[in-house]
Parts: sequence; structure tokens; C-alpha cells
Amino acid sequence: MEVVRIILASILGVVGLGLVVIVILQEGKSAGLGTIGGMAETYWDKNRSRSSEGKLEKLTKILSIAFFVISLILVINF
Repeated sequence: MEVVRIILASILGVVGLGLVVIVILQEGKSAGLGTIGGMAETYWDKNRSRSSEGKLEKLTKILSIAFFVISLILVINF
């Protein structure tokens, strides 16, 4: 059991570090404040999921879920 805990803790550390790096790489959301003034949605916004920013957002969601699940496993079982 101790080996499994060490492996999960190591994976948790790698996922946490990856999450920090991915969040730092993302753009700020201040550019999106122009929609408040009535600006129309641009082509870039419509295809955001295919852009590198969209991929970073998706990876952030996946890594945060993995971080949460691994943390729960470590707390509940060990």
C-alpha cells in the first residue's frame, strides 16, 4: 500500500505542476470584456475550441479533474 501511495503522490505532484504551467500559459480574460459594450462575436471566438487557447482550456479542465480525483483517492484510502 505504501508503494501505491508514493506513486499516486508523485502523479499528483506532476499533475499539479502541469496545471500551474497550463494556467500560466493561458491568456487573460480581460480581452473578453468588449462584449459588454455590444461588440459582435468574432470568427476567432466562434472557433475557440479549435485554437491553441481552446486546447489549453480543455487541458486545464482535464488536469484539474485528475488532480481532484487523485487527491480524493489519497485522502480516502490512505
